[in-house]
Amino acid sequence: MLASVEDDKAEDIVQIDLRGRSDVADYMVICSGRSSRQVAAIAEKLSERLKERFGVIAKMEGKETADWVLVDSGDVIVHVFRPEVREFYQLEKMWLPGAAHRTPI
Repeated sequence: MLASVEDDKAEDIVQIDLRGRSDVADYMVICSGRSSRQVAAIAEKLSERLKERFGVIAKMEGKETADWVLVDSGDVIVHVFRPEVREFYQLEKMWLPGAAHRTPI
């Protein structure tokens, strides 16, 4: 999956190991595309490659607006964002160890 998003020029790719932390998936990948068109293309190509190479039919959400597209392949969930939307939601801060925002006391 990482190779697929890299091939399609996704930016700021982060892989997060969720094993033992969530029952939803084993890994989460977060990446960015420069525009809605690129976000949709990255997600679509990933979905096609998963089907061709592994026989996996991935579920996809958000492709209509392509600000944030989620591709769920079961064990791995991939989030493809436009940079502004990624910054707004800050999923990395929620899931990466030690990345939680701390308010000074």
